[in-house]
Amino acid sequence: MSAVREQTAPRPPLGTGPSRRSPGPDPRRPARTAGRGLWPYVLIAPAVVGTLYLLVYPLIRAVMISLQDFGLRQLILGHARFVGFKNYGTLLGDPHFWEVVRRTFLFMGINVALIMTLSTLVALMVERLGRFGRTAVLSALVLTWAMPVISATTVFQWLFHSEFGIVNSVLTGLGFESFDRYPWFAHGPAAFAIVVVLVVWQSVPFAAITLYSALTTVPAELYESARLDGASGPRIFRSITLPIVRPIYLLVFSLEVIWTFKAFVQIWVMTNGGPGDATTILPVYAVQTALSSQRYDLGAAASMVTVVLMSGVLVLYFRQMFRQEDELA
Repeated sequence: MSAVREQTAPRPPLGTGPSRRSPGPDPRRPARTAGRGLWPYVLIAPAVVGTLYLLVYPLIRAVMISLQDFGLRQLILGHARFVGFKNYGTLLGDPHFWEVVRRTFLFMGINVALIMTLSTLVALMVERLGRFGRTAVLSALVLTWAMPVISATTVFQWLFHSEFGIVNSVLTGLGFESFDRYPWFAHGPAAFAIVVVLVVWQSVPFAAITLYSALTTVPAELYESARLDGASGPRIFRSITLPIVRPIYLLVFSLEVIWTFKAFVQIWVMTNGGPGDATTILPVYAVQTALSSQRYDLGAAASMVTVVLMSGVLVLYFRQMFRQEDELA
């Protein structure tokens, strides 16, 4: 019995005998962990340095030029004289500058209102289409969004050409004889309207696709319950859809405000801010002041005012976003 008991006695686990010692911590492991924690920063360092050079340095340089007496002579020879906020005083005291600011906000307001309205309608339409219709519309939006800005601007220039433009040809064919060889870009309101149509046409695809993606996150059960309760379409949108997609809606709204506020390429290529100053907004005014008048200091000051105004829009957006986060918390 004792032999059987000795044979069936449990053995201690492998490696826990008195003659074995548990291995201690590897002294090389902390160094390896430290190196591994440093390696991601090494990988992103070129991107960070490139961003600082391409974005932060030009901004600092523009701030410095706006505080100096910087004209063509200083651009070539250097040795610009520091004048403080004199350029900002000259700029803010110019009535023409405030007229440009007023036109900029008018341009931004019209564009953003049209973009958000049309994008919302397009997103709601795409949500209700079948697979084939949804694919066709989304493909058209993506192709429109992918068209280069210069190409789209050139196409619009040809569409509204006074002699060879298809717009004048169609309107004349419909019986509007006054549009025969009508010079669209020679009249301020007409040129302003064409630029608005171009910016809206280029901006709607991104906003519509983004809003459609947000609409797909709304549970279908909420719509079914609202319809059973007799709610109409506008009431469903106000009470169910809009509260759920409001963060994305505010994000798109803020982006469109910024993009339309700093629209430059379309206006510069199509009208150069003309005729007269009918299409001159702040970015165009800054370039005109810097290049035409060779007052790089005033142009830099106008650019800094534009940056401050756009930063104010971002501050309002982030305040609203943080307020919503606090409400959800």
